[in-house]
Amino acid sequence: MNSVQREREWENKKTEIARSSFSVSLLSSRTEILDSFFRGAASLERERSAENVRVYPVGGRIKRLLDVTIAFSTLILLFPLFLLTALLIKLIDGGPVIFAHSRIGYNARPFLCLKFRTMVRNSEETLRWHLAQSNEAAHEWATTRKLKRDPRVTALGSLLRSVSFDEFPQLINVLRGEMSIVGPRPIVAKEVEMYGNDAAHYFRARPGLTGPWQISGRSDVSYQTRVMLDRNYVENWSLWRDLLIIFRTFHVVALAKGSY
Repeated sequence: MNSVQREREWENKKTEIARSSFSVSLLSSRTEILDSFFRGAASLERERSAENVRVYPVGGRIKRLLDVTIAFSTLILLFPLFLLTALLIKLIDGGPVIFAHSRIGYNARPFLCLKFRTMVRNSEETLRWHLAQSNEAAHEWATTRKLKRDPRVTALGSLLRSVSFDEFPQLINVLRGEMSIVGPRPIVAKEVEMYGNDAAHYFRARPGLTGPWQISGRSDVSYQTRVMLDRNYVENWSLWRDLLIIFRTFHVVALAKGSY
């Protein structure tokens, strides 16, 4: 075999090696592309699955439709009374008409819960002084977060509370999607710890303008009973039950039962 033939054979081998390397490289690239494609498809499928099983507030769209219908209709119907109440509150001490306090709502999201102001302007200082003067009041506040004889409440505020009209600005919270007409009792951040494991149930629903606690004695029921009522409501929600609670709320408010 002469040198010319050897060179030709060597060139042919190099060409075969190059083709082989190119095929392997191409196969590797195709494998990477396919792997990337399937990984992306799997990720998209997981996202779609997560979207399908996403937890929505208790009652879903039908409850939301009921909320918006009732809230909007009531605001229009009672608007003159809203204006009169705002004027009276302003005339008493010139302070703000609306009291906005942070509450914890659906999915543990904080929101500003609206009420007509029923207390004196320096309510925080008044409360601290009163609790320091009375061990009985301090214990009552620590266990229920309420006081039967609250020195902060004005005469007009007491009247508004007796018929629960102080809470009607929360209809705005309902329209904004922060609250529901019927639901668990709105709580502050400090109360979450008192709910313990039941807090998970509370976070599944929007807090309510009224609820099972409202028709079961309101402020007269113990704190643990309130927690139990909230959990039971979330676990056994039905549209019929919401309508029944709304109907029974009118009866309880008319009797001014447990309001302070």
